Amino acid sequence: MKHLLNTVILLAAAYTLPVIAEETQPSAPETLLDAISHGKPMTNFRLRYENVDQEAFQPAPNASKKLDTASALTLRSLIGWQTAPFHGFSFAAQLTDVHEFNHSFNDRRDNISETGKANYPNVVDPSYTDINQLFVDWTGINSTRLRFGRQQLNLDNVRFIGDIGFRQNMQVFDGISVFNSSIPNTEIFAAHFGKVRQITTKLRDGNIDIFNAKYKISPTESLIGYGYFIDVANLGQNNGNPAAISTAAQGGNGLGASQDTTPTATTDASSKTFGVRLDGTHKINDAWRALYTAEYAKQTDYRGGSSLIDAHYFKLGGGAGYGNWSLRIDHEKLSSNDGKYAFQTPLGTNHLFQGWADVFLATPRQGMEDTFITMAGSIEKAKLYAEYHIFKADEKYQSINGKLGDKYGTEFDVSVAYPFTSKIMGKLEYAKFNESDVYGSLTNAARKGDKEIFWLTGMYTF
Repeated sequence: MKHLLNTVILLAAAYTLPVIAEETQPSAPETLLDAISHGKPMTNFRLRYENVDQEAFQPAPNASKKLDTASALTLRSLIGWQTAPFHGFSFAAQLTDVHEFNHSFNDRRDNISETGKANYPNVVDPSYTDINQLFVDWTGINSTRLRFGRQQLNLDNVRFIGDIGFRQNMQVFDGISVFNSSIPNTEIFAAHFGKVRQITTKLRDGNIDIFNAKYKISPTESLIGYGYFIDVANLGQNNGNPAAISTAAQGGNGLGASQDTTPTATTDASSKTFGVRLDGTHKINDAWRALYTAEYAKQTDYRGGSSLIDAHYFKLGGGAGYGNWSLRIDHEKLSSNDGKYAFQTPLGTNHLFQGWADVFLATPRQGMEDTFITMAGSIEKAKLYAEYHIFKADEKYQSINGKLGDKYGTEFDVSVAYPFTSKIMGKLEYAKFNESDVYGSLTNAARKGDKEIFWLTGMYTF
């Protein structure tokens, strides 16, 4: 993959070099101090209160007691600056600090249950101070940007690759990326990363190669092809328990490890995914617009990954927009390989999919079929958004009383955001998941359980 990435970079350079001599370059800072002073801030502060009420039970020895209600007040401070280009180079540095004002929650730092906090639901916003981004951009080739170092990354709708920006600690990648837009109406992105720091603050080694090509049919419509190659043995799908890697029930909605010795794809979850996406907004007239999405992807094993990794993904949906309002219905499927493995998106911003309650951050082994309705709009400055989901399994699973079930449950999510000034934003969010078919007894750790979350967020951006 490294050789292929180098080839992409060289081809981009060869394509764009003749253009450089013909175009007049914009005036650039004459000194490094000018480049710094003409740069841009990468600074914001986000204060959040999160309250989680989850109908689940504590681990042994208190397995008969329900989880306590979690409440978390945290502050994320991102402080950074990126210089203007100087002789084609731009430098960026950003620090992150997450501070916990209270400890009535399980912060899951390093993807391990916080000592003494197993009686609380998870709120994955651990205290942490580190370098969030540190990179060098080189733009010496026309319509091309090379980036070296630690960097955020969001591709398309962040279903497969994202920075998980909702959480206080972001997901960032260490490596090299290249972006090229020299072909008309086309954007090409490629990257190789050797490390990924997850929202749990866990830094994982591996080989991650990313290829994404977008053709713009119109300013609001695009056709995208992608290939994602993830050679990382375990991206946290086993809750950080190495002993459970060979038998863990992937996604936690199947048999527990003590009951099921079937090896799963989490033995080594290295995978490759190829897909194509058609997405856009098509103007009908000055008032109305059509919304549509069609996407398909295939996921298989890669570089020693489990042979059980064999699943597909598709999404089909559409709707209409009128003025500031829109309404659409979508169906998304992450298939199951006979209940042994289900399609995974380990580097995606999964909080935005299958409901905000984060019940399905990893796809259950029985797969997922999610049918959901989305409404968005605005009243004056206030932006409103709501979703309603119906979750079903691709493969049936054992429910209570020896019956088979395939209904995970339903969820309702709603939010309102309001810009008090150009720099201050407030947001109120609510999520409610209702469980349907229940696996095993009510105290079984594999069940999902009803879950209700409330967030209140304030952000100041420089």
